[in-house]
Amino acid sequence: MNKSFKKLLMVMSLLMMFGVLAACSDSETGSDSDSANKGSDSNSEEATGAAMEDYDVGVQFKAKEPVQFSMLFSDHPNYPLKDDWLLLEEIEKRTNVTFDITSVPMSDYEEKRSLLISTGDAPYIIPKTYPGQEGPFVSSGAILPVSDYIDLMPNFKKTIEDYNMEPYLEGLRQEDGKYYLLPGMHENVWPDYTLAMRTDILEELGLDAPTTWEEVEVVLEKMKEAYPDSTPFSDRFEFNSTLNIAATAFGTRAGWGLGNGLKFDFDKDEFYFAPATDGYKQMVTYFNGLVEKGLLDPESMTQEDDQAVQKLLKEQSFVINTNSQTVIDYQKGLDEKLGEGEAKMKKILMPGGPAGQVMAGSKLENGIMISAKAKDDPNFEAMMQFIDWLWYSPEGKEFAKWGVEGVTYTKDENGKRQLADDVNYVGLNPDGTKALNVDYGFSGGVFSYGGSTELLQSMMSEEELEFQKGMMETKETLLPDPPIKFNAMELEQSTLLSTPLVDYVKQNTLKFILGQRDLSEWDDYVAELEQKGMQKFVDLANKVYQDKK
Repeated sequence: MNKSFKKLLMVMSLLMMFGVLAACSDSETGSDSDSANKGSDSNSEEATGAAMEDYDVGVQFKAKEPVQFSMLFSDHPNYPLKDDWLLLEEIEKRTNVTFDITSVPMSDYEEKRSLLISTGDAPYIIPKTYPGQEGPFVSSGAILPVSDYIDLMPNFKKTIEDYNMEPYLEGLRQEDGKYYLLPGMHENVWPDYTLAMRTDILEELGLDAPTTWEEVEVVLEKMKEAYPDSTPFSDRFEFNSTLNIAATAFGTRAGWGLGNGLKFDFDKDEFYFAPATDGYKQMVTYFNGLVEKGLLDPESMTQEDDQAVQKLLKEQSFVINTNSQTVIDYQKGLDEKLGEGEAKMKKILMPGGPAGQVMAGSKLENGIMISAKAKDDPNFEAMMQFIDWLWYSPEGKEFAKWGVEGVTYTKDENGKRQLADDVNYVGLNPDGTKALNVDYGFSGGVFSYGGSTELLQSMMSEEELEFQKGMMETKETLLPDPPIKFNAMELEQSTLLSTPLVDYVKQNTLKFILGQRDLSEWDDYVAELEQKGMQKFVDLANKVYQDKK
């Protein structure tokens, strides 16, 4: 073999070796380990499956071919799922997407969701998940660390920047620094639940709307004097909403806001167990006094919502917890029962208390978990683009809330929206014969949440806008507590400690308020919490917080 031929063989071998190395390099660059960055350039030509190559902010998402995504659905009894909803038809028309829906009654949703995730049978898209509810599913790997994939979601990223959401998203991050929930995001903190009162009764008695819990008690006493057969305050939501808003004013946590019982002291930079504090004692003492005086219906803690509403409509009570939608229902019921204009229900500003004129709040709302198995679907990228458009783009949020322009609503030259003549929603168009949510599927809790303050307020009545303005002008918004980034073992340990504590708190809160346990036994109650591991739970939380903050 001559030298020239040997040199040629050597050159060819080197070229082949470099080619193999280059191919390996290309393969590694496009491997699954880098899937989180696919589509990070919204104009990338690497989009896979039915995903769009040019998807970006301001671009209407439409899959390159028809696709179907499985989804869990919380079915509300007041506007149950219908296959022929215009919402679903229009989603398919605009995006080329249909759903394989697993529908679950709202009352069973959390339990069913847990079961499906734990058995590996959960649909890809798991909406109606509130911040914190994703925690138990993180360690198993059953749900996706969605923060790894937000480069596929340009509208989501823009919302984070525009609404200054990073401080709120920080509370979602788990020990690994990732978050596993795509939350609904509001431009501003906004309050909703408070007390509704018969303001015509207030006028009759020459009373102003109360601004503190002390003034609430005075109003209830005057109502009782004028109507001795009544129990002025009969509540719904098993009293959990009222306890939640009252707890803020008393500087503690209770009701819907109880959580694991921990509250953060910003001055001391540490957590403590709120239901064992003087603020909690003040709160239960206050409500126990209302029960003792016959001002608060003791059935408020156990009765069905409809029972509380019926007492209001029968004028057995005049005060009840409410939100922006239910107060309209109360008014409608009173108009039908007593005659239009005979009674007037109105939201009052959340009462202040020992902690001042304060309100708790967050810009986060319920959001979406993604099943971990979805990432292996060839249309995963298309699914993330679709979620980004429907739930996070201004166009998608307006569509999910208002419906189809020219069909369910119109828009004037100034951009103001108005429901179509035959469509009603939360009393905005009482003459409408069709309901935006019931008959068309829009403005439902699964698809419609979050967004700009303008969009949020676009469906508010003048009274609700007045309420929002009053809250913003008179209340100080408290900062959210910092996150405690438990790992899987720590989370299991904290759950084992907190569950019996929280159960015991709920039981004894009820007993103290109803007078089934005398308030003189408060110190005994705190000692019993200690015996159940309260300090051990607080110490664990503070150690994890300090180690990982």
